[in-house]
Amino acid sequence: MNESRVIKKYPNRRLYDTVESRYITLADIRRLVMDKVDFVVIDKKSQEDITRSILLQVIAEQEHTGEPLMSQDFLSQIIRSYGGAMQSLVGSYLEQSLKLLASQQQQMRDHMRAMMGSDAYDSISTLTQRNFERWREIQDEIYKAMTSGATSTSTSSTRSKERDGDSDDATRENQL
Repeated sequence: MNESRVIKKYPNRRLYDTVESRYITLADIRRLVMDKVDFVVIDKKSQEDITRSILLQVIAEQEHTGEPLMSQDFLSQIIRSYGGAMQSLVGSYLEQSLKLLASQQQQMRDHMRAMMGSDAYDSISTLTQRNFERWREIQDEIYKAMTSGATSTSTSSTRSKERDGDSDDATRENQL
């Protein structure tokens, strides 16, 4: 059984990763979560486990930047759930709902991978790139055809004018 990675929080509010022997930020904590690294955050002074508090700070930071995940109404409903008879039920329901969503997302990725033979996102990206390159080739061919057509039209027009000019000169000479 693997032990959790220990992150220490010092009184100066800095987080210290004991595995990497360096100070880290909330963005680093988020990366650990995304990479599914098991960790625990310990308050250096009280030796208290404050992992939940740090995770809430990561969520607050994420909600503050970019597109929020939780609406104001949703957050208000969560606050109202604290202290009531349904508090444990609400927490359990939300946790199970997110686990089900993650499971369904993984099933969808697996299904797409089976259908397309590789990661669906990579396949779509590759297909899009190929289509763009082909479109670009066609545009280049059209441009070349238009510019060579304009050049040949311009050249034949100049030649025609020169011939018309030569015949005008010959006509004038005959009249003299």
